[in-house]
Amino acid sequence: MRINEDLSRPVIVHAAGLDWIPSPAAGVDRKMLYREGDEVARATSIVRYAPGSAFPPHVHSGGEEILVLDGTFQDEHGDYPAGSYFRNPPGTAHTPAAADGCTIFVRLWQFREGDDAQIVRQPGEGDAAPLRDGANAARVLFEDAAEQVSIEEWEPSASVTVPNERGLEFLVLAGSLAAEDEKLVAQSWGRLPAGKALRAAVDPEGARIWMKQAPLQHADVLQMPE
Repeated sequence: MRINEDLSRPVIVHAAGLDWIPSPAAGVDRKMLYREGDEVARATSIVRYAPGSAFPPHVHSGGEEILVLDGTFQDEHGDYPAGSYFRNPPGTAHTPAAADGCTIFVRLWQFREGDDAQIVRQPGEGDAAPLRDGANAARVLFEDAAEQVSIEEWEPSASVTVPNERGLEFLVLAGSLAAEDEKLVAQSWGRLPAGKALRAAVDPEGARIWMKQAPLQHADVLQMPE
């Protein structure tokens, strides 16, 4: 399966308008934003857990990166309410579930060789970041030499420019804005190749946005099994 696999082209997906697709686990559905592969895939998705649902125990051979959008995501290591962010590097394992239901944003098989940083950020955690014009809050969830992951709050009716030297992926978490000649609302996801800045006109309600500034695929990305 291939969905938005051409990393050289800008892409915007309005996930709120997509249909939910059942996963192999009962009660767990997903919206596919980017995918290369079948059940084992290099993928970016929004995943919904119905109350009481769970996914079987599994090892993340290619790593997993998650942002909890609503509800509380759970595994044997703890509870992660909306706003939690974590990285499970290659080789880690867990049994994900949601007693009361949740929705998460998840990226699979996009870790680099040697990237073994296991990060858990509860809601509101993270280092303060310098504010760009039009932002009134920013915090870094993860940063190393190859990438930066952050959440920013953009001011109502602001004009915001995000330079893009390495590649940029983003997800609107709340509010709305105009960018790439489109109206973006919660669960609008985008990806821009290096060199194409994100220029946004924020609506009067303001906006909160998750961003990853990094190559859209690392040169040393982990290889999937044949």
